[in-house]
Formats: sequence, C-alpha cells, structure tokens
Amino acid sequence: MSNPEHPEHDPELEEFRASIDNIDAALIHLLAERFKVTRRVGTYKAAAGLPPADLEREAAQVDRLRYLADEAGLDPVISEKFLRFVIDEVIRHHLQAADEVQPAE
Repeated sequence: MSNPEHPEHDPELEEFRASIDNIDAALIHLLAERFKVTRRVGTYKAAAGLPPADLEREAAQVDRLRYLADEAGLDPVISEKFLRFVIDEVIRHHLQAADEVQPAE
C-alpha cells in the first residue's frame, strides 16, 4: 500500500515507475531505429528528386495508427499527435538531406 507521506519510498509506486522507465527506454530505441530508416528514405528521396513530404502516405498512416490505437485501447488522438510529431521531424530530416544533396548557391 502507498505511503502518502513518503511516496518516494513506496514499493508499489517504484515498481510502476520501473516499468514505465523500461517502456520509455524501449520507445527511445524504437524511435532511434525508425529514424535510421527514415534518414535513408530522406537520402533516397533527395537523390531521386522526390519531395520530402508525401501527404497521401501521411494521411494513410494517420488513419492506420488511429485504428491500431483504438484496437489497443489507446485514445486515437494520442496516436495522431505522436505520429504528427514524428512526421514533422522526418520531413525536417528529409529537407536537410535535400540540402546536402543540392547545396544552396
């Protein structure tokens, strides 16, 4: 049972926090892997002269992740906000890749 006077010494709370810490670590590692791949996509798009953003793909991914979130019992709004952040960062990286392939004059 929790001890409201000393929550930092609450074994049950510490167990929850340890689980959260493990999940956060896994999320960071997954994001790192995802961005390794999207950086390669950005390099490919830049070399092929493709635009950094693909609005059709983004919309499909939002729909897909909203569905997956709903199936998993997660508020789909959370998945959409998360994906929007990731997409914005990916596009930023793709723009950087395009600048590296075609430096400004």
